[in-house]
Amino acid sequence: MKSKFYFLLTISLGMMLSPGMDLHAQTAKSRAQLEKEKDLVQKRLLEFDKILKQTAESKRVSLGQLNVVSKQLETRVTYIRTLSSEISLINREIAETEVRIKSLENDLKNLKEEYSKMVYTSSKLNQGLTMTSFIFSSSTFKQFYMRIKYLKQYTDARKKQVEQIEKVTAELANQRVKLEDKKIEKQQVINKEEEQRKQLSAARTDQQKIVTNLEKQEVDLRKKIAEARKQQENLNNLIKRAIEEEIRRAEAEAKKANSTATKSSGSAIPLTPEAAALSSSFAGNKGKLPWPVESGFVSKRFGTHPHPTLKGIVEDNDGVDIQTNPNSNVRTVFDGEVTKVATVPGYGGTILIKHGEYYTMYSKLKVINVKAGEKVKAKQIIGQVYTNKEGIAEVHFETWKGLQPLDPSTWLMRR
Repeated sequence: MKSKFYFLLTISLGMMLSPGMDLHAQTAKSRAQLEKEKDLVQKRLLEFDKILKQTAESKRVSLGQLNVVSKQLETRVTYIRTLSSEISLINREIAETEVRIKSLENDLKNLKEEYSKMVYTSSKLNQGLTMTSFIFSSSTFKQFYMRIKYLKQYTDARKKQVEQIEKVTAELANQRVKLEDKKIEKQQVINKEEEQRKQLSAARTDQQKIVTNLEKQEVDLRKKIAEARKQQENLNNLIKRAIEEEIRRAEAEAKKANSTATKSSGSAIPLTPEAAALSSSFAGNKGKLPWPVESGFVSKRFGTHPHPTLKGIVEDNDGVDIQTNPNSNVRTVFDGEVTKVATVPGYGGTILIKHGEYYTMYSKLKVINVKAGEKVKAKQIIGQVYTNKEGIAEVHFETWKGLQPLDPSTWLMRR
């Protein structure tokens, strides 16, 4: 009887602890990931709300407003998807808790039945005698000893059985409370998801209104696109001239010093050992570089892409435009040396920084804090973003390797 009791105790403890602990660990990991995603999305939404509010203050419908609203829509869809995942997770947690409750109810039932059997078996063995009478009615000393031993085992077994019943009962009550809490939590997330869907619908309406208004400005927009192309060409020419000048200077210095500096793979610039190391370090940080502004989003991607409102019109971009908050500080993304500081029509203050054979360029600045030849460190503030008459604060950022423009989004860390 004692061995049977301990077998039941082991099975009960195993059912209560082992599977539950594993499931809890897995769920906790999933929940931690979801909470991280939710926090990130909520921060981004607040950031976009702030940018949109400042952009809308100009009272002029603009592509800047459309960019923010579109980004809000995209982020809100992600948020809704995250909330749906959270609901699915809670449903799994509820199902796991219900299974656990059912298991505990079965445990409790079995424990009580086992306890009843113990009491019944004891009464049959004692033949209605009290424990004292049962012991002293022994016919031999050996029987007397065995009955005392049995009494001790029986007492211990009953005590442990009662303790186990109490433990399972308490755990069952705890799981039932947990189940109710999960159901309340699920309803709260469902309510939040419904609210986000309403806001998503309202944002889509706002987006369509902006698109409609911008379509009415087609003539003006076409003029701006043509101007932007000329300005981009002027900017590219400035960058190329500056880089070509750097190449000539490096070649002249190498020749003058009879340097053993060699050209790195794909580079048109002779590199000193220090410059080669810097270049290698820059390349090794691809996808890890900090953004040139602390907050914001890519409002215009690298490469050729269709205009957001004008059909049949494509735009070219040799960098990325990052829409941010007015008066935001602009910072360098890596250690380097300022090669060029200039003002370019349509792009305002412009800074070109050299990182070995790589270059980064920062435009649309209203304030510049550095000068040509100055050494800079990663995240050092080099200027302040310009805000146009439409209330759009946007920094133009480019990355180059020699005379070849690269997609900056592949170099910056993901947001």
